Amino acid sequence: MKHKIIRVLIAVMLAALLLGAFSMTAFASGNVAGAVEQTWTAAQSQVKQIVNNVVFPVIDMILAIMFFVKVGTSYFEYRKHGQFDFTAPAILFACLIFTLTAPLYIWTIL
Repeated sequence: MKHKIIRVLIAVMLAALLLGAFSMTAFASGNVAGAVEQTWTAAQSQVKQIVNNVVFPVIDMILAIMFFVKVGTSYFEYRKHGQFDFTAPAILFACLIFTLTAPLYIWTIL
């Protein structure tokens, strides 16, 4: 047991020594914020196109499938118990409407 603790301690000390030996401090000189803004403006149209044409439709499809599955299961629970649960389908429908309309206004917010 004592040898295992010593081995772990030596391994941790060796890792800390190697981390200190091979790490390099990086200092930013110049306008870092300007470089980040310039990179964003260069890639902005590509990011918008990918998000509008790929990301939002995938999220919409997943939410639509989840919505219709939940409405179906709620209907079957209604037939079984006589009580319809509106909460989950309403939340999924609200999220679906939000993601369907998000490309119209999300870029003005960002």
